[in-house]
Amino acid sequence: MVPYDRRSAAALGHDVLASVLAWCTAFWLRFNLDIPDLYLSSMTGNMLWTLPLQVALFLSFGLYRGIWRYASVSDIKNIVVMAAVATMLISMTILIFNIPHVPRSVVLLYPLLLVMIMGGSRLLYRAWKEHALDLASSEARPVLILGAGDAAADLVKNLARSKQWRVVGLLDDNPAKQGRQIDGIAVLGKLAELGQAAQRLRVGDAVIAMPEASHQDRRRALEMCSQAGLRAMTLPSMGDIVSGKVTISQIRKVELDDLLGRSPVSLDSIGLTSWLAQRVVMVTGASGSIGSELCRQLSQFHPALIVMYEQNEYGLYALEEEFRRVHPDIPIACVIGDIKDATRLKEIIERYRPATLFHAAAYKHVPLMEDINAREAVRNNVLGTLRTARAAVAGGIEKFVLISTDKAVNPTNVMGASKRLAELVCASLRSGGTHFVTVRFGNVLGSTGSVIPKFREQILSGGPVTVTHPEITRYFMSIPEAAQLVLQAGLMGKGGEIFVLDMGEPVKIVDLARDLIRLSGFSEKDIRIEFSGLRPGEKLYEELLADGEQTLATPHPKLRVARSTEVDGQWLGELEQWLQQDTLRGDEVRDGLARRIPEYTPA
Repeated sequence: MVPYDRRSAAALGHDVLASVLAWCTAFWLRFNLDIPDLYLSSMTGNMLWTLPLQVALFLSFGLYRGIWRYASVSDIKNIVVMAAVATMLISMTILIFNIPHVPRSVVLLYPLLLVMIMGGSRLLYRAWKEHALDLASSEARPVLILGAGDAAADLVKNLARSKQWRVVGLLDDNPAKQGRQIDGIAVLGKLAELGQAAQRLRVGDAVIAMPEASHQDRRRALEMCSQAGLRAMTLPSMGDIVSGKVTISQIRKVELDDLLGRSPVSLDSIGLTSWLAQRVVMVTGASGSIGSELCRQLSQFHPALIVMYEQNEYGLYALEEEFRRVHPDIPIACVIGDIKDATRLKEIIERYRPATLFHAAAYKHVPLMEDINAREAVRNNVLGTLRTARAAVAGGIEKFVLISTDKAVNPTNVMGASKRLAELVCASLRSGGTHFVTVRFGNVLGSTGSVIPKFREQILSGGPVTVTHPEITRYFMSIPEAAQLVLQAGLMGKGGEIFVLDMGEPVKIVDLARDLIRLSGFSEKDIRIEFSGLRPGEKLYEELLADGEQTLATPHPKLRVARSTEVDGQWLGELEQWLQQDTLRGDEVRDGLARRIPEYTPA
């Protein structure tokens, strides 16, 4: 029994009328549309006990727990069982009490008519709500679906309820599916026939419904959409659908992440929960691309407190507002501070007593850090790391995780060399009680100052899109993937390791530019690509390992590990004196880096 409400009462009223109609129609059909007076009085008189019996059965079978808009086979099954029970009870009552003038054919016709009226009404209502009865909606946009698997079938059902979209066909390369139908929508042919199908059906949109396909297949589907002049969309990731964050009907634009072919990250959730739950965690550079995502990822493991340490006031304010809105149950402390300020670091660490510190604060823009800003790069990235690390040791922090970069490998620029020095600083402090773990990875898509936001701005302004060199390549991963692997590496690290993330295959920047132009709905005829030449400190190819480094596999398929270089304490003292000099300039900074990092070769 469900609580009384207007909809339940209306549904019950409908079913009572359905019972009356089915009972009367059964008599009407039995006597060829002309009921004798004797049987007419029997028909009306016997409704005095058949109707209350039906109402009792309606309620006992829970027919009003379901929602008519989502009426399905299970609802029809309940109605059929209820009608069968009603037939038995009515027949037994007629026999026991010897009730006259109720033909046996009426007892048989009545449940059949009742099921037809009750079940048909529900299915018609659902069809009406899902616009399945609309012969043609002027508002709904026709759309083709690429793929005819389970995801496509679910999408067809979901879009049937949408006023915005009208599925007019599916395409799939599986010959066994071609010519068949999914929920009344035909599988028209192969993906290669997309152009002809779109032209014939006057379609301007297509949804790539192949979440299990390889990134090569998704890229091929996108290229076909582009060639056919269609706006391409795709489904949410299967991880988001399974977790309940989105539904399969929430189609979206194809993003660069969909074309990179990165498989989902597998996390040791039990281990991470054991490590982080109900413990204080500190993140420096908390409002940056990686720092803010680390804070978001940390929230799912329910730490006792996340200390967000950041120099950028507005960035920290925005992150605080996000957490108040999205994660109101996660305690946070938003701290303004400079990683070069030893006094401030000591104060904050003594106050909050974090068990783990993720050091994501850094200057990372290669050309900007190359000349007049070279001194600031080494002071922030090296001296800031040194002072943060010393504060961590003094404050009894158990684990210090340094976020490094592939540009630290055989560096040709000041930024990369400064991050390599930061790695060596952590290696030199290894003898204390704090375990230092370094995580090294390449570029992340969409991070602040990266090439993707720049390309988007150039496309928005009509081009051209500027690429430094036709052969320049970089490793890419998404920001969430990078943050997840940093957490996994932090859990696995025992101290002294450099974890190298599996970045997959390097990507040509010019291909990235072409993909972004195509995803924005343009072609290279609309937005041209120009080559501007390598910038200061930039090299064609990035590496994840230095010449003398070797890695070993770990239990995690996306993480490899190398031992960091041994560094003595005297080296660290001399480095600190050099960093504190006020007279350092561009050439002096580069000379000092070259003396301390043999593999550094300024471009």
